[in-house]
Amino acid sequence: MTVTDPETLQESDDDRDGAARRLRWMRDRELRAPRSPQHLSTADMFTLGNAVCGFLAVYCTTTGVLIPHLTGVATSGDRRSAATAVTLLLIGSMCDLFDGLVARKLRSSALGAELDNLADLISFGIAPAYFVVVWGMVSDGAHQRVSAGIAILVLLAVVLRLARFSCTTMRPGVFQGMPCPMGALTVISIVLLNPPFVLAVLGIVAVAGLMVSRVEYPKPHGVLATATLCWIVVSMGCLAAWATGVPGGETLLKIGATLQVTLALMAPLMVIRRKVGDVRARRAESRTS
Repeated sequence: MTVTDPETLQESDDDRDGAARRLRWMRDRELRAPRSPQHLSTADMFTLGNAVCGFLAVYCTTTGVLIPHLTGVATSGDRRSAATAVTLLLIGSMCDLFDGLVARKLRSSALGAELDNLADLISFGIAPAYFVVVWGMVSDGAHQRVSAGIAILVLLAVVLRLARFSCTTMRPGVFQGMPCPMGALTVISIVLLNPPFVLAVLGIVAVAGLMVSRVEYPKPHGVLATATLCWIVVSMGCLAAWATGVPGGETLLKIGATLQVTLALMAPLMVIRRKVGDVRARRAESRTS
């Protein structure tokens, strides 16, 4: 009868544990490795859903707002169609939020980054720019040429923003420039607030400038992602109340749109505050020295 040394047993157990850890690591690495371009991942389904929402938003804006205006057919569904278009863009923003979260948790696709940029261009570039064009055509005064120029500015800002995002590497946790979903929803919020035309133009131009600026915006992770999702749901509720004519729906819409604009301006205001604080600190230091 042989007696096994306890140290030998411990070493064999350690070897088995190490082998099991290596197998788990290799399996996780295989699951998270990008698929070939011939396969789509779960995250890509959300990205494609984002693109579909952007197209449907353009469709609803055309059939429910623009065509009735051009044909002179009186309709009470223009408000409902506009609300549906904006709701679709909110759903697209939700898909854009989920595709990044899912891609980090599960296997991503080799097409993921390219699909994401193309979908964002449709939903957060073409769709809001088209919304601005239609607004300029149906609003009082019919500022068609100016609204078309502003829409082109928004579209170019999104194109440059996406191209720069693909070519530059930022420190973890931040975006350089206002993210496209926030920019698109802020532009639409300005239109829904229906301020004087000059103020609306200045606000939209400012949003386009922030999208191509170097102002850092935090990425939606953890609590921030949950708060973003809740905000999207609340915005949908405000739009539904406004579209269906619920008492107080107009007020809810204005409050929601104002909050969206305020949230978009928080990052640049924080940057300005930080720079003013640095200037004051340098002046105080120069006085004491």
